[in-house]
Amino acid sequence: MRTLLSRFSLNQKLAALAVLLGAVAVFARPTPGGTVSIDPAELAVIVQKELDHVAPLDLADWIVAGRADFRLVDIRDERAFAEYHIPGAEHVPLARLPDAGFARNEKIVLYSDGGIHSAQAWFLLKAKGHKGVYMLRDGLDGWKDQVLFPALTGSPSPFQARRDEQLKRIATYFGGQARTSSGTAAADAPQMVAMPTLQMPAAGAAPAASKKKKKEGC
Repeated sequence: MRTLLSRFSLNQKLAALAVLLGAVAVFARPTPGGTVSIDPAELAVIVQKELDHVAPLDLADWIVAGRADFRLVDIRDERAFAEYHIPGAEHVPLARLPDAGFARNEKIVLYSDGGIHSAQAWFLLKAKGHKGVYMLRDGLDGWKDQVLFPALTGSPSPFQARRDEQLKRIATYFGGQARTSSGTAAADAPQMVAMPTLQMPAAGAAPAASKKKKKEGC
């Protein structure tokens, strides 16, 4: 489920950045009385250091903790949103994003199926002057891989065993199921599995808080 974008080198990402900057210059519409201003050097630093991303497990922790200091925005089409969306997400299709009326001081986390459309949405909002805009790393694909159906180690060390148990609890909390790694690429490939039913996790069922290795996305 890993997207092609996640395999790009830094130079390839920066090249894509230049293309997207051109797209923003063409399609972004300034607000009445305002201007669109983009600093390519600043954006290049953001892309290089991945300051524009939120890791799926970090987002899961925020949802489990009941944080209300961010807005999670699904930019896919209506049918895809109805079939499944991350608990707590609101639906704002990409075409409606410029007129969504987000406050410029809001913290917004965008996601699509992979990373391309959310990157386009990120640039659109950046061009309109929004500072706290982030993308879910690898989009819904990353959410499936790391939160709903994470691959466990199979023969873990004590540290890995604790991590595996945490991943199991998080997957169960969101209606998914962890997968056991077999050590072979064919067996470890993501399987076609049913997505969880659309409902918020039950109150009081939160897994134990996980320890983050580093601060992601903000």
